[in-house]
Amino acid sequence: MTNLEKINEFLNQAGVWYFLTTDGDQPKGRPFRFHLLQGDKLYFGTGTFKKVFAQVERNHKVEILAVSGDEFLRYDGEAVFEETDDIANAVLAKMPQMQKIYNERTGYKLGIFHLENGYAEICTMMGQKEAFEV
Repeated sequence: MTNLEKINEFLNQAGVWYFLTTDGDQPKGRPFRFHLLQGDKLYFGTGTFKKVFAQVERNHKVEILAVSGDEFLRYDGEAVFEETDDIANAVLAKMPQMQKIYNERTGYKLGIFHLENGYAEICTMMGQKEAFEV
C-alpha cells in the first residue's frame, strides 16, 4: 500500500475530517469530507467562492487532521491547485448532490487541489505509530 493509499484509507474510515488553514495569523479549521485518490494524487476540493479557498490561495501551507477510533492522522503539505476543470467536472458528474451547488445557474465553481511536499503521521494518544513523507 502506498503512503497516499494509507492516507486515503484513513480519511475514508474517519468519514468527516478537519482541514486547517490560516487567515492572517489566525488558525482556521473546518470539517471536510471530499477527497479523491486518482493516480498518484489525492485530491481535495472546495468552492472557489468560500473563505477557505481564499485562505489557501494566500497561504498554500495547510494541514489535515482526522480521527478514526483511537488513532489520529496529521497530514500537512502545500496546496497545488489544478490548472484545468477536468477533475472537478468528473467529481460533479459522479456526485449529484454537489451538482445542486456547483453549476452554471449558481455560478459557483469547485476548486480542486492536491498537496505536495507533505508529511503525514498516524498517532495514538501514546505517541507516533507511523510517519512518512508524501
